[in-house]
Amino acid sequence: MKSVCVFCGSREGRRSRFIQQAEALGGELAARRIRLVYGGSSWGMMGALARACGRGGGEVIGVLPRGLTGREPPEGTLSQLVLVDTMHQRKATMAEQSEGFIALPGGLGTLEELFETLTWLLLGIHDRPCGLLDVDDYWVPLLRFLDHATGEGFIDPQHRSLLLHDRDPGRLLDRMADWSAPPRTVWLGADQT
Repeated sequence: MKSVCVFCGSREGRRSRFIQQAEALGGELAARRIRLVYGGSSWGMMGALARACGRGGGEVIGVLPRGLTGREPPEGTLSQLVLVDTMHQRKATMAEQSEGFIALPGGLGTLEELFETLTWLLLGIHDRPCGLLDVDDYWVPLLRFLDHATGEGFIDPQHRSLLLHDRDPGRLLDRMADWSAPPRTVWLGADQT
């Protein structure tokens, strides 16, 4: 992989480990010469991730809607800032520039980005790996919910397995690099609506 899009919070969260893992992922991306593509903000986990990648000599592309620049200032150390008009364009631009997707802890925006990206994978809009970097079991309740939805028949077990997760940035990147998309016939069967 040459580039990874990372979704994460514009807040720091209540645990210092959240920022520490954002910085660890940023450093790991820089060490592997994997370009970071992210939402462009200087705040919270987003800013910590970008600054750590930049400090390690990595390339950092920030994608920010023009309407947010006054409320959520862009990180000042970016290799490139791409300004777009809408949130939809932001996600599409980040996806176009990325060969994989990772979600760190975050809130509603992070969840929305993650699930849209997974849906795009399911629909065959892209065939790139999606992963969760778990920090102090932050994602465990979500993983339980996905298992519950699978058990209740709303998510196919093969679709459930599309979302990778790990607690270690390096291991997650290794798993993503080794990942292969299943055949499209697995993604959407004739019995699915």
